[in-house]
Amino acid sequence: MTYEAGFFEPGQFVTHPRCPEWGVGQIQSVIGHRVTVNFEHQGKVLVNTMLVELVVID
Repeated sequence: MTYEAGFFEPGQFVTHPRCPEWGVGQIQSVIGHRVTVNFEHQGKVLVNTMLVELVVID
């Protein structure tokens, strides 16, 4: 399932489905389909949500 661009918000916690070793990440910014996430074991990563389905942690 691909989320709409407006689904993600700064402050949300997510994981990257293809890179679980990165750990939990917190969304820093959202510009269109580009989401900057600060992962606990990888640092800041720019994710294109048209290509990667980030998993939101409730």
